[in-house]
Formats: sequence, structure tokens, C-alpha cells
Amino acid sequence: MYAGLSSPIHRWDPRLKVISIFALIFSIMLLYDLKLVIISMLFAIILVYISRIPFSFVVGRLKWVFLFLMPFLVILPFTIIGEGVEIAHFSSITLNFRGMESVEFAVMIVIKALTSVMLIFPMIGTSRMDVTIKALEGLHLPNKLVQMFAFTYRYIFVLSNEFMLMERSLTSRGFRRGSNLYTITTLSKAIATLFVMSYEQAERVFYAMRSKGYTGKITTMHEFTLRPQDWLYTVVVCGFAIFVQVAVWYGTLEGT
Repeated sequence: MYAGLSSPIHRWDPRLKVISIFALIFSIMLLYDLKLVIISMLFAIILVYISRIPFSFVVGRLKWVFLFLMPFLVILPFTIIGEGVEIAHFSSITLNFRGMESVEFAVMIVIKALTSVMLIFPMIGTSRMDVTIKALEGLHLPNKLVQMFAFTYRYIFVLSNEFMLMERSLTSRGFRRGSNLYTITTLSKAIATLFVMSYEQAERVFYAMRSKGYTGKITTMHEFTLRPQDWLYTVVVCGFAIFVQVAVWYGTLEGT
């Protein structure tokens, strides 16, 4: 949606961009220091700002991730194994509150997850999907995996549109959603029909592509050219990923 904008992240070579930001996400997920996690989140916010992707768009998607993480924020402080004050015991589940240490751990998990999702936007939202898929192929990912990404992206919108048409058809016949068994049964049948339609359409697409000589290679008019700026951006992002790990290692040595 925002691949047409112009920013240093947009001009960054997609191959190096995917590798660098994925390495940063992996580095952040390995962190277990709240301060470093917060610093990493600020770095991610800076990358989103440089990419010029509207924060309203990013926040609108992150709110669903936060809603998914909220139960962990509430449950984790009372279920972490270790010494603490036992509040309640249900069968094999023990509610064990460990004070602010457990709260900080839960907050750290939530921030790491939000930061990782946030970094996906400058990673794949600043290039056309066909260019990103070609970049994955250029990184020598398994060809079947690359094709799966390509077809999933292409046909997820087709299937979504088909389901919208089916729902509109049901509505025109008097169907109204509700919290009852009839709604669940009707939507289940609609989804089952959609799966059958998708299977039949997949066969038609397969034979059509074979008849046109498709060999499994992603072909686009975009050609990759590495520039000094691309390596500079890679050094900055990967350097930050290494920096936070060195900070953890140095802090561990200081603790001993």
C-alpha cells in the first residue's frame, strides 16, 4: 500500500533489507533486559518514521496484536514458575505472584512482540510484494516456499472477495449474524464451500500456468543493484542488533 512512497528505506536493496531487519527481529526476541527492549522499540519507531509509513496505519494494525497479547500481560505475572507468593492453586496450575519482577517480565514479552511486528512494516511494506518475493528468491530460499508466499499473497484477496460476495448473497436472502447455533452453522457451511471453491480454482490456475510455460521462477522487470548506501543501512541496522547482544553479554559479565 505504501510501496510507492520515497524514503531511504524504500530505496534500500530489498535483499539486504530483509536480511538486516530479520536479524534485528531475531536479536530483539533474544533479549531479556527490559531497558534494552525499550531501546529496541525506540529504534523500531525511528525506522518506521524514516520509512514514512503513517503511524496511524501502523498503530491501527498493532492494536489487534496488543489485544491478542493482553491475556499474557494479565496471566504471566501469576503463572511464572519460581519463588514467590502463592495466591491460589487449581489442580496442576499454581498462581504464584513474584512481585514487580514478574510484571516487568510480562511487559517485556509484550513490548518485544509489538516491536517485532512493528519492524515488519518497514521490512515488507516499503517494497512491492513481487519485488520482495523476488528478493527472497535472490536470497536462495527454497523455491517451493517462495512460490507459496507468492500464491498466498495473490489469492488471499481473491478468497476474501469471494467470501464477501457469499456473505452479501446470504444477507440478501435474509441472513443476519447473531450469537446462535444457526449463525455458526450457516457461516461454517459458507467457509466449507469456500474451501471447495478454492481447491477447484487452484487446479484451474495450475493448469493455466502450466499451459503458459510457468517454470516456478519469479520474473519481474525489477533488477537489483547494490549501492554504497545499501551497505550503510545494513551496517547500521545489523550493528544495532549486535550492539544490544553485546550489551547483554557485557551486563552478564558485570553481574558475575
